[in-house]
Amino acid sequence: MSTPNNGGTPRYNPLESMQRRFDEAKEKLGLDDQFANVLRVPDKVVAANIPVTMDDGTIRVFEAYRVVHSVHLGPSKGGIRYSMDVHLDEVKALAAWMTWKCAVVNVPYGGAKGGIKCDPRSMSKGELERLTRGYTLAMRNVFGPDKDIPAPDMGTSAQEMAWIVDEFSKITGHNSYAVVTGKPLVLGGSLGRVEATGRGVMVSTRSAMAKLGLNPTNTTCVVQGFGNVGSISAKLIAQLGVKIVAISDVSGGYYNPEGIDVAEAIAYVANSSTRSLEGYTGGSPVTNGELLELPCDILVPAAMEDQITPENAARIKAKMIVEGANGPTTAEADSILNDKGILVVPDILANAGGVTVSYFEWVQNRLGYYWTEERVNRRADRAMKQAFDNVYATAEKYNVNMRIAAYIVALDKVASTLKLRGSF
Repeated sequence: MSTPNNGGTPRYNPLESMQRRFDEAKEKLGLDDQFANVLRVPDKVVAANIPVTMDDGTIRVFEAYRVVHSVHLGPSKGGIRYSMDVHLDEVKALAAWMTWKCAVVNVPYGGAKGGIKCDPRSMSKGELERLTRGYTLAMRNVFGPDKDIPAPDMGTSAQEMAWIVDEFSKITGHNSYAVVTGKPLVLGGSLGRVEATGRGVMVSTRSAMAKLGLNPTNTTCVVQGFGNVGSISAKLIAQLGVKIVAISDVSGGYYNPEGIDVAEAIAYVANSSTRSLEGYTGGSPVTNGELLELPCDILVPAAMEDQITPENAARIKAKMIVEGANGPTTAEADSILNDKGILVVPDILANAGGVTVSYFEWVQNRLGYYWTEERVNRRADRAMKQAFDNVYATAEKYNVNMRIAAYIVALDKVASTLKLRGSF
């Protein structure tokens, strides 16, 4: 994990990992320091303390952040995370990754991220609503359809987005559905949005398999994380003909070399009182650490940051890694994976399907005209395939790995815009 639950200092700092990749890409690209210095740091950091009346009548104060990294390509875009692991450097890193992600898939957004240090699983629906409305009020001068557009992330869902729409609409005096994405369909959400990130992971996996000459029917895959991104990635990759041999969530990992029935596992979680894989019998129990080192062709880390580190990178047996999570591989682990010849499809490419369809949702909100799911998926798949091909070609051109190539593509786009706009 990137940071312990007790709020102590994280062992690996995701911001440092982001900046190390940034610096390497900057050197390869030959980007002038004066522009690199602007893009290396966030535009704006907003911190707030949110008082919330709890169900027992006590008042608790929650630490909250919104980091706007860049608005050079358009309004900033990024999710809101509810987790006890939230800390400012993590939010800064996630905001920067959103900037690079939007640039890689050619979406006209900058990057942002929000976070509240809380344990949403231990809070009632009423407490979460009061917290979300308080956060919206605190960020009323940050949020806006043309300024900064939140979305769900770890610990949040379409329900939190609905509360933000309602609270922000009260503040502004008019309905403002375009202020967030990932909303319920009845509030202007987009068809295809729920599956968008996992679908993008599948498209990236399919593209990478083609580059490595892997036949899906002879290919095995391990997926770490079984939330929205992990479960949908597993389902859609399995539909390609790939055998999913292991899955995991907070309860641990489950390994079956004969293949996991992903649909059955998704139904198990949906019907579980803990909403987790705890007690799942479709595979032998393994730890999340052991799961990463299982024999497989494809590894999809779709849980938290900093899962693949110098301590375990040398023991990873996969031929390719497709990063469903943000920042699952530390900067120090990259060189080990490179030396092993593992193709890594980086987070800012692999999981960009979510922001791509978020953009489509925002466009539909602005138009007041809504697309079919088939149209959403077709356009998203095309955008993800084009982005993969562009990053792969850039990797060959600069003789770098896919991660640094993705950063080069992103930095080149954002820096070129910055130069043309002459912002300072």
